[in-house]
Amino acid sequence: MNPLLTAYGSLAAAILFEVTGSSLLQRSAGFTRIGPTIGLAICFVLSLFFLSVALRTIPLGVAYAIWAGVGIVLTSLISVVVFRFPLDLPALVGIALIVSGVLVMNLLSNSTVH
Repeated sequence: MNPLLTAYGSLAAAILFEVTGSSLLQRSAGFTRIGPTIGLAICFVLSLFFLSVALRTIPLGVAYAIWAGVGIVLTSLISVVVFRFPLDLPALVGIALIVSGVLVMNLLSNSTVH
């Protein structure tokens, strides 16, 4: 299998587990609910595992920027849709700047693996 495909697939899995874990963090009610607490711990461990697999091919700075940036966007989306927490204009501008930074890194930088 293509190592780049494996790396970016692992990075996608890491992002999904991180977003799921973050969402369960809200549901855990400060670690007072056992089910969501166990679920979030498992998700965060799996997220870091898949991130480490991605790091075999993708440089740390690039992988972490993608992982964090996409994670912030997806977690914010879940926050609005599932938990009904609104985002104001400054929050949306900040998220747009994060996305812009990740795009610039991936499309224009020689630091990325293409």
